[in-house]
Amino acid sequence: MSARILQRQKHGSPMNPIEITLQALDAAERAIPSGQPIYMLNLLRYRAQARYEDGFDAAPCSGREAFNERYRPAFRRLAAGKPLVRVFSVPVLAPIVGSPGEHWDEAAINEYGDFATFRAIVETEEYIREVAPHRHAALEDFRLLALAKAM
Repeated sequence: MSARILQRQKHGSPMNPIEITLQALDAAERAIPSGQPIYMLNLLRYRAQARYEDGFDAAPCSGREAFNERYRPAFRRLAAGKPLVRVFSVPVLAPIVGSPGEHWDEAAINEYGDFATFRAIVETEEYIREVAPHRHAALEDFRLLALAKAM
């Protein structure tokens, strides 16, 4: 793994809930049986306006636009040819149970052939340099949970 990935994760804010860290990937890899198909549940809350880091060249837009028109197409290009299926992506209508004040704009589930496929995508230099900045700019809050495909 490159030093740049480790540096990003080392200096990332521990309070930043949208960062995918090396520690989280390692823990998930230990918990998920290898070679088993998995679902990844994404809970998304968009920023009103996307907030790109200084020096990242992107026209102003909403968080939803940054995610749907920039992040998703860039992720799909990077994942092309890998065992990945978008199962669904839908608006969250209303919370039934959850922390007070917690809300999500959208929920999405993607199916991967295995966890190694997901990890191989998010650890590439291209993902870190060209794809992740759109996710960071777009999202106010984010949760990503790995789910077993079958019990």
